[in-house]
Amino acid sequence: MTQTQAEQPRTDTDTSAAHWLLGTAAAAALSACGGGDEFGQAESAALPAAFGQPGSAQQMRHILAATDTSAVPTAAPLPTTTQLLDWAELAYTELFPGPQTNLLSAPYTYRFYPATNHYLGVADGRVYLLGPASANVLADVGALADFASRVSNRLYAFTDAQASRFLGQATLGVTDADIAAVRSLGFDAWLTQQFAQPPSSGNWDWLVAKGYDLNPEARNTAIGFDMQIWQRLLSAPDSLRQRVALALSEIFVVGVDGVTGAYRQFKMAAWWDLLVANAFGNFRSLLEAVTLNNAMGVYLNTSGNRKEDAASGRQPDENYAREVMQLFTIGLVELNPDGTPRRDAAGKTIDSYDQATVTNLARVFTGWAVDTLRQGDVGPEPARRPMVLNANQHSMLEANFLGARVPAGTAGVPALKIALDTLAGHPNVGPFIGRQLIQRLVTSNPSRFYVARVAAVFADNGRGVRGDLQAVIRAVLTDVEARDEAVATWPPTGKLREPILRLVQCARSFKATSLSGNWDIGSTADPARSLGQSPLRSPSVFNFFRPGYVPAGTAVAAAGMVAPEFQLANESSVAGYLNTMQSFVSRLQRDVRPDYSAELALASNPGALLARVELLLCAGQLQESTRATILNAVNSIAASTEAGRANRVYTAVMLVMASTDYLVQK
Repeated sequence: MTQTQAEQPRTDTDTSAAHWLLGTAAAAALSACGGGDEFGQAESAALPAAFGQPGSAQQMRHILAATDTSAVPTAAPLPTTTQLLDWAELAYTELFPGPQTNLLSAPYTYRFYPATNHYLGVADGRVYLLGPASANVLADVGALADFASRVSNRLYAFTDAQASRFLGQATLGVTDADIAAVRSLGFDAWLTQQFAQPPSSGNWDWLVAKGYDLNPEARNTAIGFDMQIWQRLLSAPDSLRQRVALALSEIFVVGVDGVTGAYRQFKMAAWWDLLVANAFGNFRSLLEAVTLNNAMGVYLNTSGNRKEDAASGRQPDENYAREVMQLFTIGLVELNPDGTPRRDAAGKTIDSYDQATVTNLARVFTGWAVDTLRQGDVGPEPARRPMVLNANQHSMLEANFLGARVPAGTAGVPALKIALDTLAGHPNVGPFIGRQLIQRLVTSNPSRFYVARVAAVFADNGRGVRGDLQAVIRAVLTDVEARDEAVATWPPTGKLREPILRLVQCARSFKATSLSGNWDIGSTADPARSLGQSPLRSPSVFNFFRPGYVPAGTAVAAAGMVAPEFQLANESSVAGYLNTMQSFVSRLQRDVRPDYSAELALASNPGALLARVELLLCAGQLQESTRATILNAVNSIAASTEAGRANRVYTAVMLVMASTDYLVQK
């Protein structure tokens, strides 16, 4: 399989935060500054003479006007010098490429950035800049207090809306308890708590508890498949882990319709359990588990893949060798650490691999097959065992790929280790996988600086470990581009919410339960009659949508941006979504019902009702015009009867979920 040019990451037009700011007002980027403490400083005599005479540049004054200090929570603490300067390096990497160390030349604590020739300093509670962005005039860009909220927002949620926005990226649905926990703990401690939480009860165990292992229909049909995945998405307590597992399932894709053999529902249950178990682990371990998984082996033809045969002309199947590079690890072109394509002297992108690479790598994946040979097996048990090696079918030819060599005569297990070590260690993996995790959790068009920061954590978690997914997830969710509320107003920011996530969020935020205990939602894949997307039902290994998808003829395309989830959006799927959610929201779905007890208690106060719904679903981000329209609709419904109060709640929820302010997550 190949990927078209349109499916590759679009980087020809940079949409970074810094470029956007520089395009509107170069000096506005300089508001990312401040500090107060003096630890970790080094004496230096390199400070320009201009710093000796604190002053201000009139052309910089508009920075403060552009900074909404009225919204700064009083609880936000005054940043230290180090916190502010660290934040400036993250928020405005193009101006302040770090990390740099603190230097001291009284009264200034400052940093110098030789790559851009900028000085950024703090003195007496004021922030100063000197360099090209200030026309080489010393500029006072504001007081520390002016920037307290933006710096603190990387660490804590000072409002329920800030907590809800974070949870909208990190979980499958926002609840009151979640908001309280995030506000109490802060983002970092909340993530640490979530990482320490063990995986919830698995899909496999759920199927067994429901008796599907003893059901004769389960052997040759997928009965129970949709239920086992919906129950985990809608009710499992480890919401961050499940959210990451869903993201991984859209990178390492297995669709049930492409899986053959007995007990397909159990194979897919084991697949989800694998993603959940490895979501907070190491990428190298995840890659090996994925490679040897039963469902993946069947899906991409690794199971039963045989060595070459000169007599018949047979060659090893190349499907997995191609996709493990193209989709699961390194992508089609060589990447810089910031995710932009490397280019040759002629300005052309450089292919990551060629056909010879695929042919050689395919030899490593021969001889592996589904394990069905154990005595005493009954029921679906083999469906969750890793594949095993049939040494007689493993190619013993030399294999050369991506700078690695598997010597002739190498047995299957050590050959596989060489291949997976090589793939996981490739410099493309950090930016390639990191960018996709950012897209799935935060924004479709991360700046190259955001990608570079996440890729750097992938390369080294700070303790010399490569591929630490906990560290990567933390980096994605706490990056300044994820947490800084000002970033949410930048044109490139945001993503279309996946249809699956919309339904799951509604169910979780309004505490849905299953009347039967079976979570019988069924397949939601039909775009005309349902959501146009259903978990683990991707139509191909390329997922429901591709990370580089560009909707043709749109403003998104003209801006050089991508919009992956819009590959699912068309006239049929938009109508299907609205009709499906109307039924679900109004509790007409046959089995899964939201609980609106808290909302019904507010039905006589439409403003309070809408504020609550808006907080849970979209972090209070409705535009005033949208809010007014919905409020008028809710007010038009009489609340004198139980049915009227219920209809007010249904209307508020449905209209929020139909609004573009909700559909585009910021």
